Amino acid sequence: MVTIDFVDDDRNILESVRMLLESNGYSVQTFTDGDSALEKIRLSPPCLVLLDIKMPRMDGMSLLHRLRQESDVPVIFLTSKNEELDELFGLKMGADDFIRKPFSPYLLVERIRAVLRRFSLDTEEKRLQKRGDNALLRGDLFMDMERHACTWKGRPVVLTVTEFLILHALAQRPGIVKSRDALMDVAYDDQVYVDDRTIDSHIKRLRKKFKMVDDEFDVVETLYGVGYKFRGTDLS
Repeated sequence: MVTIDFVDDDRNILESVRMLLESNGYSVQTFTDGDSALEKIRLSPPCLVLLDIKMPRMDGMSLLHRLRQESDVPVIFLTSKNEELDELFGLKMGADDFIRKPFSPYLLVERIRAVLRRFSLDTEEKRLQKRGDNALLRGDLFMDMERHACTWKGRPVVLTVTEFLILHALAQRPGIVKSRDALMDVAYDDQVYVDDRTIDSHIKRLRKKFKMVDDEFDVVETLYGVGYKFRGTDLS
């Protein structure tokens, strides 16, 4: 479960936001001051921190400064302040987003999801750089050949060996069209005979699996009479 620490000296806001986030599947721990929050975050780091700016004992800016000395945990400021300098200063210190009070509950949930998704992709990219040629990152898609692991926007997608090989072949060269014959060569042994329409069936099932994770998945494009391509530009 995704964990969120929320720090605000207004207990009414603490309670309403906690209930909102818990109803959306998050585990939330609340704090009324920066000192107690910092102590807990050090002992048990959350997935994300929500911070008010103006608080007693330790304000949000000071807490962010302390956090950035030892952690890259995503931080979103919730603030009633409407001063551009505060926002610029906070972003330079390492804040990931600012949301002004009063805010829409739906906006808050979507902005949290967006920050968590970006952080997850950044983390995947760092892992990719360490792993070298055995892993591939294309936008929201991450594939690890060595572990036969695939994620989309940080969420796992379980693929068969054939589906994995087909998608990997397409994602290796974004924007480049691969014919059905070329994809068959990637997915099947030379001694195995399959009809080229078999590739269509694999693509259909592959898309269905990704759409179960993200209904807007559309990066595998069909070029009728030609083949398939991974939407994007050639990175080679």
